[in-house]
Amino acid sequence: MQATDNPQFTLPEYVPRPTEMMSFPDAVRNVLINKFGDFNGRATRSEYWWWALASFIISIPFTILDGIIFGWGYDDPVWFSILLSIAIFIPTLTLTVRRLHDKGKSGWFLLILVVPLINICFMIVLLVWFIQDGDAHVNSYGDVPTNVLPVD
Repeated sequence: MQATDNPQFTLPEYVPRPTEMMSFPDAVRNVLINKFGDFNGRATRSEYWWWALASFIISIPFTILDGIIFGWGYDDPVWFSILLSIAIFIPTLTLTVRRLHDKGKSGWFLLILVVPLINICFMIVLLVWFIQDGDAHVNSYGDVPTNVLPVD
């Protein structure tokens, strides 16, 4: 066997990660308007964590409104919080799948969350993946995200 008989392995093209993070309003606008319901592509850490913060901030007045109208007891209804959860479910799901794509993982990994007992351990794995930087090269899910909104 000669040295030229070895198959050639190509490394993915290295593209530097964005040097600036996406701003808070840009991340919310991107999730709700530009990428609503879009499972394709990749999402950066800043976009993911800004959306997590926005979701938390939005949930506070809804929780307070539930408490004022329906009471603060454990068995009291939380209708406004349920409506908010339904409203942000699709944008959060699509963003989570795109964040997994940035790590080179399939969005189908989220189905592990429906398996009892295993889901608790997998949540820790997900958290680690979401904290880590994404792939610094073009992967099968698209180019490296730029943290810049598309200009219309």
